[in-house]
Amino acid sequence: MSIDSTGPSVSEAPARFAVDVRRFPWIRRFATDYAFAFHTVAPFFTGDPTNPLAWIDAIARTQKHARRHADVAAIVGAQQERRQASGRAVEAGKRLSDARTVAIVTGQQAGLFGGPMFTLLKALTALKLADRVSRDHGVPAVAVFWVEGEDHDWDEVRSCTVFTNRLEPLTLALPPSQAAEPLPVAQIALDASIRSLVDELAQALSATEFTSRLIDDLREAYSPGRGMADAFARWLERLLGDRGLVVYDASDPASKPLVSSVFARELTTAGQTVKLAASAGADLVARGYHAQVNTTEEGLALFRLNGGRRSIRRQNGRFVVGDQSYEAQSLVKEVNEHPASFSPSVLLRPIVQDSVFPTVCYVAGPNELAYLGQLRPVYDHFGVPMPLVHLRATATVLDAASLRFLNKYQLPLEALQAQDESALNSLLEAQIPPVVEQSFEAASAAIEANMQRLVEALPAIDPTLQGAAQTTLGRMRHDLHTLHGKMIQAAKRRDETLRRQFIRARALAFPRGHAQERTIAFVSFLNQYGPAFVDRLDEELSLDMGQHWVVAI
Repeated sequence: MSIDSTGPSVSEAPARFAVDVRRFPWIRRFATDYAFAFHTVAPFFTGDPTNPLAWIDAIARTQKHARRHADVAAIVGAQQERRQASGRAVEAGKRLSDARTVAIVTGQQAGLFGGPMFTLLKALTALKLADRVSRDHGVPAVAVFWVEGEDHDWDEVRSCTVFTNRLEPLTLALPPSQAAEPLPVAQIALDASIRSLVDELAQALSATEFTSRLIDDLREAYSPGRGMADAFARWLERLLGDRGLVVYDASDPASKPLVSSVFARELTTAGQTVKLAASAGADLVARGYHAQVNTTEEGLALFRLNGGRRSIRRQNGRFVVGDQSYEAQSLVKEVNEHPASFSPSVLLRPIVQDSVFPTVCYVAGPNELAYLGQLRPVYDHFGVPMPLVHLRATATVLDAASLRFLNKYQLPLEALQAQDESALNSLLEAQIPPVVEQSFEAASAAIEANMQRLVEALPAIDPTLQGAAQTTLGRMRHDLHTLHGKMIQAAKRRDETLRRQFIRARALAFPRGHAQERTIAFVSFLNQYGPAFVDRLDEELSLDMGQHWVVAI
């Protein structure tokens, strides 16, 4: 099953349809309530992003909060200069020096070759929201992508999955880390193995007119000696910098003095962040939702960077990092003097992020939403205004033929998820001419009725014959079931085209049975459709939460 490398032109008329995410069994109720019944989750957030008044309030709160605007713009500018960022991105970064500027922030771990499709969807959502805020509210608005480079789960970011030319998902991966203990991803430098992995990617992808340029760009970004976070930032900036996206490497030591007071407060009020998040999590559970982050009473929402990324915990009035124990004040002193030696956990990262940037809204995925819902009291604890939260756009990209197939047979997208043929069999069965199915059902009903009457009448002749009649009826039912199965198989043989269309659509929409946007790297689609793919996706995506867009390119 090869992919036609010529494909439909991206200049053709757009095609799409929306799917209510409540139809997807893998989307949790907290996310669907957020999109469709915000009042039920309102206590966990600071405003409904669908309400214009909430934006007015959020902008006012954000602009009022004191930040080091000039320092932030300078750090962003220095990063952009190192990466040789494009003009629009640089212009957007400079706007951060203006105290009136607000930011739409999103972020993700630094994944191989840009990571799954949802990374691109997050960035495009942030850009669209920034444009809307600037237009509707008359304030400078900048889209910022926070590259999380201090997470230490190397196995989560060292691989990516692409479609081969046979539409099969293929996972490419860098070698496991050889470090004695987990390192922040940003500290792991790419070695010579990245060259061979890019070669593997080039071989795996369908050969198109865009492949050569794509591979050259990836080689430039993901080159030996670069850190993973730096490579990811370069690639994302190359792709979206011309749209004004500000890419921010959060592992930059120069940024840590901006948030040393946040780190110090986490130490001086040790345990409070965890306690507040745990209380909010318990409230979520009591309301029938789930807590995304589970904590321990001894833990802090802060790590120490010292040859690795080590957690900090309280013990007998002291702080323990690994097998070393510290006086509380000595670690506070170190935070103030050497803040680059510390890193926030998932609970503290949003506080750090929104202390640095004038964040008016954060663009989140559905799985991020629950842990953000645990943080409202934590924001209050640190005196940082909590931004609005907007769900990212969510989408499945199909080719035009697969979209026509779904429309023609009115097949729900979610019916393709199962990796069996139940949906296909139902579809094929529906293609049997009505007269055939009606005749079969009539014959089955007649045989059933007449045999039942015979079974009831036979005892008048010989009671022992009733069992034999029941057995005969059972065989007839079995034979009818077998005949019906043969009808279905005949329909399958007769309409092999429908089968191929189903299998192709399923392979595209749910590779390995998982949602495309969470599985397939967006480089697959850039290779297939070229840079215009981003333009088309941007055109087709809507900011309406709760809608999953099926887009044909």
